[in-house]
Amino acid sequence: MVNFGSKKLEDLLKFGIGILLIVNFNIFFSKSTVRFDLTEEKRFTISDATIELLESLNDVVYVDVYLEGNFPPGFQRLQKAVRQTLDDFRVYAGDNVQYRFIDPEDFQGQEGKQNLIQSLGEKGIQPTNLFANEDGKRTERLIFPGAVMSFAGSEEGVMLLKGNKSSPPQERLNQSIEGIEYELASTINRLVNIDRMRVGLIKGHGELDSLDIYAIRNELLKKYDVFDVDLRKKKELSGYDAIILAKPRLFFSEQDLYKLDQFIMNGGKAIMLLDMLDVNLDSINSEGTIGYPLKTNLDNLLFKYGVRINKDYLLDLSSGGFPVVVGNMGNDPQVQMMPWPFYPVVNQFSDHPIVRNLDAVYLKFTSSIDTVRSDNVKKTPLMFSSAYTKTVTSPVRISLNDLRKEMSPEIFNQGSKPLAYLLEGEFTSVFKNRFIPEGFEKSLFKDQSPKTAIIICADGDLFKNEINPKTNVPFDLGYDPYLQAEFANKDFIINGLSYLIDENNLILTRNKEIMIRPLDKIKAEEQKLKWQIINLLVPIIAIVLYGFLRHYHRMRKYSTKI
Repeated sequence: MVNFGSKKLEDLLKFGIGILLIVNFNIFFSKSTVRFDLTEEKRFTISDATIELLESLNDVVYVDVYLEGNFPPGFQRLQKAVRQTLDDFRVYAGDNVQYRFIDPEDFQGQEGKQNLIQSLGEKGIQPTNLFANEDGKRTERLIFPGAVMSFAGSEEGVMLLKGNKSSPPQERLNQSIEGIEYELASTINRLVNIDRMRVGLIKGHGELDSLDIYAIRNELLKKYDVFDVDLRKKKELSGYDAIILAKPRLFFSEQDLYKLDQFIMNGGKAIMLLDMLDVNLDSINSEGTIGYPLKTNLDNLLFKYGVRINKDYLLDLSSGGFPVVVGNMGNDPQVQMMPWPFYPVVNQFSDHPIVRNLDAVYLKFTSSIDTVRSDNVKKTPLMFSSAYTKTVTSPVRISLNDLRKEMSPEIFNQGSKPLAYLLEGEFTSVFKNRFIPEGFEKSLFKDQSPKTAIIICADGDLFKNEINPKTNVPFDLGYDPYLQAEFANKDFIINGLSYLIDENNLILTRNKEIMIRPLDKIKAEEQKLKWQIINLLVPIIAIVLYGFLRHYHRMRKYSTKI
């Protein structure tokens, strides 16, 4: 006979209920994803845009990460962060994200490693030298901080070590970790996205020619459909998601100006990289040359939208160089790079996702920018000159003799100045309260735009790649053959265009911030013994105290009074 009041049956029922709860708990969480990120900066939280992309995958994305091996602690953080991010991706994509870590040292022989270097280099993954101390000896190792991602037969490389090269190593690694989600997710998006946006490159007014923009055009074609658009032959600029106007040098007629204006009024997005002065360095000599204002007729358009690019040149002590013949050795001229303040190296940026953690950008003959009142338009500066600058109003004399002068910081005393702006909001047409040009229907005219955005930069050369004079082959955008350095001009354009027209807003994942919380090394060394003793003794004392209190409690509870 079953005794329903027995202690044994009660314990069995509790055990059975517990087992049942555990089974149901596991069934529920096997079908649902519940994650808690308790970090202050939400470093383990995947953005909604990335989650939507991952959940929409209909095939497998394969990721080969070349970050396997024994690394110093900094690179171990990068390695761990990449693995953690890919694991987070698998939470939402399931088996549609597969990854493996590869040690380049496993490629045997010199030929195997050379083939690897060539293969990864073609995909944009450049090796870097890693110096470390092993067994008291300084060692050098070539590492490949990148990954190759493939989907449905398409393949693309992605660099994972990015950030600003001028930052300390630990900070740059931290910047790279902050950008891992964006680099991986944006590459997946490029591989899987069939619906490509349409980008028009405006022509017809002396803009940069096809060889000058060869590098950036190829980069844009990886993600967008790119078209040359002769403004003089187009009735209107419909059918494009964004336009890029790079270094026009000729006059815009009222008809052409109207087409640009109405493109913006109809919600179009634009990047405008504009020179206000014209200088021809081919004619420069010891006496110099003169930079004169360009008459493009764009001033009123820009002013109405909220900015004014001044007709001056900004000189910056933080600058690149210019090759100058300083003498001859026999019959061979001796060329030396001299500081050239007309070529600013821009290394100060705002916290906007377009430029966050961006490496230095190289400009040539840039002007200063002012903002003017424009209702319903938000103006966000993107990049700034250094604190040591000065401006020279046109006409500007430019002489090689100036290179031999000492660049005194006292002369460059006008402070940091913005060099590029993001304009967002509802723009007012420059033709409002004016007669529209002949040949256009007044009924189609719009004097106010919906919410849209424009990026304005006061330098057209930001879009221009250098060309090898011996082979006539273009270099990558941002590479300077004289300095033998690579700058982030390409990243600025790509990030800017992504922010303007990418509907899934993946670019916003660049806002992720991971705080570095280093220990105070001096205080840590001074208090080392104290904390070692605390960590060793406190747990033991706590366990002994708990045992004593538990024993005392049981003695009080179960002892019988005599």
